[in-house]
Amino acid sequence: MSAAPPRLLSSEEEQRLGAEGVRVAREALERLEAGLRTLPDKPEETTISALRALWSLAGGHAVSATLAPGTPLHPLGTAETERFRQLIERRLAGDPLAHLTERQHFMGLEMLAGPGALIPRRETEIVGHAAVRLARRLAEAQGQVLVVDVCTGSGNVAAAVAVSEPRAQVLASDLAEDAVALAERNMAHLGVASRVTLRTGDLLAPFETPEYLGHVDLLTCNPPYISTGRTAEMPTEIAQHEPKLAFDGGPLGIRILQRLIREAPRLLRPGGWLAFEVGLGQGPSVGQRLQRSGDYAEVESLTDEAGNVRVLVARTADRPR
Repeated sequence: MSAAPPRLLSSEEEQRLGAEGVRVAREALERLEAGLRTLPDKPEETTISALRALWSLAGGHAVSATLAPGTPLHPLGTAETERFRQLIERRLAGDPLAHLTERQHFMGLEMLAGPGALIPRRETEIVGHAAVRLARRLAEAQGQVLVVDVCTGSGNVAAAVAVSEPRAQVLASDLAEDAVALAERNMAHLGVASRVTLRTGDLLAPFETPEYLGHVDLLTCNPPYISTGRTAEMPTEIAQHEPKLAFDGGPLGIRILQRLIREAPRLLRPGGWLAFEVGLGQGPSVGQRLQRSGDYAEVESLTDEAGNVRVLVARTADRPR
């Protein structure tokens, strides 16, 4: 037997909202079911999770699409109901749900989101989990670990490492000042601002000092990897609302990836680790580039649920450079 479809409202919520509240909710669900087009890279959003997130927001409580289904709904006043209807229309017009709620869930963290940085995606949790696993292993072996996260965006990977491994000193950077500002807000929001240092600059440039060159244990990155030509084909919800700088990877989509592979060994200590995300179909060729470079002693590919390589992890050679 197939599973029953999820209910919009529980019996308790129906009683709490009353006939008028239930009517408003069902009308909004009909609007969403008729017009909402969700994106495959944001599987947490459904018509029901979107509605519940926007209802909570109208009532003064911001939650992500991930937490919305489990967040109880409460009656809305007249002004709140009008705000709820306006939020529904804005979502149908293409405003990303995470921009409306200013929340996005990532690796168990309820993060702040906004137009200054790419909205964290589920596939980026693969590099996030790899980073946490490596940071923990290194910390257990040597007591402390120095982690640098570049192209940090909203700071999601850096925050995940800092929250999960208190022995990690984390530095993070982004070329976009708006992204760095959002990342700083996230570190304060998650209570790790004292252990994460944010900088603005191009890729590894903010760390090109004797203090860090050759001393970093783990370098992580979620770089732009969409080819410039394909950015014009991206869904409007992404192309018009998320920063192009965060996903445009140049003519072939690998400009930043090539720089990262080439420049990372200068920052990493001998035996240090590099972990980064790649686009669909890029994994095999980028992995070969890592192996041919001669700077990395081992390379590991990590796949998504469909078997696509989405993350590459490489250990630098033990020999001094």
